[in-house]
Amino acid sequence: ARRVTAMLAVGRASIFGGIGRCIAPPRSGRAATSAGPVRSGRARAVVPERPVIRARRAATSTGWTRTTSATASSGRDSVRTRASSSAPALTTRDEPAATRETGYRFVVVALIALALLLCNADRVIMSVAGVPLAQAHGWGERAIGLVQSSFLWGYMLTPLLGGVLADRYGGKAVLGGGILVWSLATMATPLAAATSLPALLLTRAVMGLGEGVALPCMNNLTARWVPKAERSRAVAACMGGFQSGSMVGLLAAPAMLAWGGVSGPFAVFGLSGVLWAVVWAFAATTYPRESPSVSQRELALIEDGGSVADSTFNEDGVTRRMSEPTPFRLLLSKAPVWACIVANFVNNWGYFILLAWMPLYFKQVMGLELARSSYFSALPWATMAASGVFAGTLADSLIARGVPVTTVRKFIQGVGFIGPALMLVLLTFQTTANGALAVLTVAIGCTAFTQAGFLVNFQEIGPRYVGALHGMANTAGSFAGIVGTYTTGVILESTGSWRAVLFITAGVYAFGAATWLAFSTGERVFD
Repeated sequence: ARRVTAMLAVGRASIFGGIGRCIAPPRSGRAATSAGPVRSGRARAVVPERPVIRARRAATSTGWTRTTSATASSGRDSVRTRASSSAPALTTRDEPAATRETGYRFVVVALIALALLLCNADRVIMSVAGVPLAQAHGWGERAIGLVQSSFLWGYMLTPLLGGVLADRYGGKAVLGGGILVWSLATMATPLAAATSLPALLLTRAVMGLGEGVALPCMNNLTARWVPKAERSRAVAACMGGFQSGSMVGLLAAPAMLAWGGVSGPFAVFGLSGVLWAVVWAFAATTYPRESPSVSQRELALIEDGGSVADSTFNEDGVTRRMSEPTPFRLLLSKAPVWACIVANFVNNWGYFILLAWMPLYFKQVMGLELARSSYFSALPWATMAASGVFAGTLADSLIARGVPVTTVRKFIQGVGFIGPALMLVLLTFQTTANGALAVLTVAIGCTAFTQAGFLVNFQEIGPRYVGALHGMANTAGSFAGIVGTYTTGVILESTGSWRAVLFITAGVYAFGAATWLAFSTGERVFD
């Protein structure tokens, strides 16, 4: 009789529910109901699954529900169940592919890291190509500084807009559009330089418009694709790609210049960005639940782990994004937000000066030729990529051991600012290229710790508004980059003093460290 009953159940599931096989009884600790496996002590409602979602996921049930509470660390837990109106629980042995754990979030993080690599490589090749361009057109240091800062004219305008759009409509589309814009502008740079200096400045500004959305979209996407326990490492991996772009650009540009002239590096990196955008269009989604490559188990790991999952589905299976306006007045009324804004300002002040001017520093102060100065300038950025991954791993490890998040962020960010301040002062006393390289490598390696400091902190103080928060801070950072790179050119042309440039930059880092230690927090500030 039991076998007959089981056979009838299989038939009903196949005909009416579209379910696979009916298999073993429920595991211990779970109650089998007509809605599938349920965690003991948790009541839930079952919502019929939309056909679009069922088809894309090859789901093994006809319904799905998710009730949200806080993660275990904050006293709540987010629970999700796929349910069937007729099928009992599935065993591990015969579990379909849709319910097995996947690792597709790592693919998305890797694609974001590659995008940031191209972002920074496109930006930094002007540091190398700018030298022959200046010689060909008779430009001085002031003009080179203007060209370097013109990128930031556009870059300053789009981080906030890009962050808000990513929060509302999704980071996938915004990041994809951004890389297309900056890649096409990169390809057009040699033609613009041959036309006139104003045309080059305009092209660099358009390139900045595209790149301005990259970092806010990175934070938006990792907040949605990565659980809290992996957050520091994910951001560090993405920023490792960003810093590797500096290394790749500085190392590859001289060879590309020798191979294809001034247009060589711009053509290669620009075309690479266009190809990336094509892959991204097919491989990525804004939310993991929208991806057919994410299994139910991985989705549970991501969303139960504290990722942002405030998207809902309408009756047609179409995602409806958050439509409330961003509360900028509320965001700007909190001291931790200003701590992040100041940190981004300080970080970009030092970062853009080091990125744009180090090849010239090694050429003028250490007497190296362009190819060797690019090589020397690239080594610290390689160290930065590795140091950032180490900082992210260290931060996640400390938090897992019970160290308060606020303490971890203050310590990590303190290393990221105090270390460079000390090293830049020490750099003024170096008299050899190897000594300068060693000191500069330590300085830039320390700055990588900011990737597990303020860059992750946006997701902690306001996960729903992470794109807008990062956008505001990045706008301030863009302004710092404009002022810092242009001021450096003015100082060098007027006085020729690299010591003045380095002392000023060290003082800015010290100010940032004091502000961060006084006002930052690792706790959630906004719901």
